[in-house]
Amino acid sequence: MRYARALIPTLKEAPSDATSVSHVLLLRAGYARRVGAGIYAYLPLGLKVLRKIERIVRDELDKAGALELLLPALLPAEFFQETGRWDAYGDVLLRLKDRKGGDYHLGPTHEEIITDLARREIKSYRDLPKNLYQVQTKFRDEPRPRGGLLRGREFIMKDAYSFDANEERAAESYAAMRAAYQRVFERMGFHYRVVNADGGSIGGSRSEEFQVLVQSGEDQLAACLQCPYAANLEVATSPPYPRRGPALSELLPREKLHTPGHGAISDVAAFTQLPVTQFLKSLVYVAGKDSVLAVVRGDHEVNEIKLARALGVDEVRLATSDEVRRATGAAVGFAGPVGFAGKVVVDRDAASVSDGVTGANETDYHLLHVAYGRDFDGLAADIRSVVDGDLCPECGASLKLYRGIEVGHIFLLGTKYSAAMNAVYLDEKGVQQPLVMGCYGIGISRLLGALVEQHHDQDGIAWPMSVAPFQVYLAQLGSEPAVALATARLETELERLGLEVLVDDREERPGVKFKDADLLGVPLRLTIGKKSLENGGVELKLRRNKDQKQTEIVALDAAAAKIFELVQQALRVPAASEAA
Repeated sequence: MRYARALIPTLKEAPSDATSVSHVLLLRAGYARRVGAGIYAYLPLGLKVLRKIERIVRDELDKAGALELLLPALLPAEFFQETGRWDAYGDVLLRLKDRKGGDYHLGPTHEEIITDLARREIKSYRDLPKNLYQVQTKFRDEPRPRGGLLRGREFIMKDAYSFDANEERAAESYAAMRAAYQRVFERMGFHYRVVNADGGSIGGSRSEEFQVLVQSGEDQLAACLQCPYAANLEVATSPPYPRRGPALSELLPREKLHTPGHGAISDVAAFTQLPVTQFLKSLVYVAGKDSVLAVVRGDHEVNEIKLARALGVDEVRLATSDEVRRATGAAVGFAGPVGFAGKVVVDRDAASVSDGVTGANETDYHLLHVAYGRDFDGLAADIRSVVDGDLCPECGASLKLYRGIEVGHIFLLGTKYSAAMNAVYLDEKGVQQPLVMGCYGIGISRLLGALVEQHHDQDGIAWPMSVAPFQVYLAQLGSEPAVALATARLETELERLGLEVLVDDREERPGVKFKDADLLGVPLRLTIGKKSLENGGVELKLRRNKDQKQTEIVALDAAAAKIFELVQQALRVPAASEAA
């Protein structure tokens, strides 16, 4: 392709609302343009990358035995109503009515629709197993679209669904898809971790995320430094600490301390000269219509996902200052479990603190010498977020926190949807059994952003060879006949070898072309000019080379063969893999 005829509208500066690296670079390099909040158009180069991502995904899923289909994006409400998700999805679901007043929505995911198809088409154990997938646009009314393509309201997703006769076979399908996902992300050159995760609104008995490790990621992960254990912070756990402080029989009587104006734990710790690990942090939450007190150690944070799970509810929210006052009789900062009238949930590490300090449920007062089991009771559960240095629950080594971008999520659903929708089959004995399901998603358009987040430098994007819009950027410097002829010759030779070449034939200064080449991120840059020809041929530069100024001269006659081998070598060896 000739640059002069292409649509590559590069920008010197990105719009002010572009904050993440991928958002900035994809806009500046002319890969995408914003249409509305969380809604983007893919320009030709962006679409080329998307198609390559899709090709890798399709290739690996087809090898794993999955079958591609295409489901509608506009869906009648009846299917989500059948499983209760019409209400559970809340405002995230983009709803609409047709001219007759019928309720519809734009699909955020397709568990119900595929289950309806399965209950109509799968009749017998002889029809199993089945694994069906699609690549399709999804819609979610995100309250805060962010990061450009990383969290949008309209996005492209690959979703797959497996159907099996029993849990054992479903686990085999799950394992096959897990392995296919690993091959997908390795081929794209990602540095990633597979982590245990919360099933959220999708549900299921097992759930894992594929997290691309980048400092800009919105997700937090905990991973062991010695064994494969890794989990999203929402579900990561650590063994409880041993008991801190004296035995209950040796504990001093409870004492009320006047702490005027000191509500924050750091302030009270400074005021009392006691370590924050001796404090019992008490936070009021609302679960449905009930006020709940969550108690964690002073240096820990409440994990709201874990708290909701401990309470058996879908979600909790932090109480407002007025709700705190009604529940405790005190201002924010002075809540405590002693005498609290509602339900109390105590983290295991908070329960192990004796001689603790906590709010007195009275403004400007705290209690000293407080212990779980003597001064207050409650449900003891793991409700805190792990921190750096906590112990691994599997091997006992240290955990480390990372940030990541979720690019894939797999679920072992069991019979959640098939039971609700009566999707059954006849087993070998002629008895009806519910289909056992799995669900597997990859954010195709999110991958475009995640790739840039992990593969860039100060000059622009640095695409892995497998997904680059072009494999070769051929810069023509000058319009002398010898230069033009050499450029055309090399372009033809490369394209005959099946390589994708972007020829920069614009009437621009060399510096402009080189800056655009780095910004676009094409893996190999070739330069042909009067000087390079005088020096013996073509100048070759690798985009991902650590020494950005390192170039070499390749003879024109040998250039096509050398470039072809470099491309093939890059495609054979993934640029990265799952983190150790």
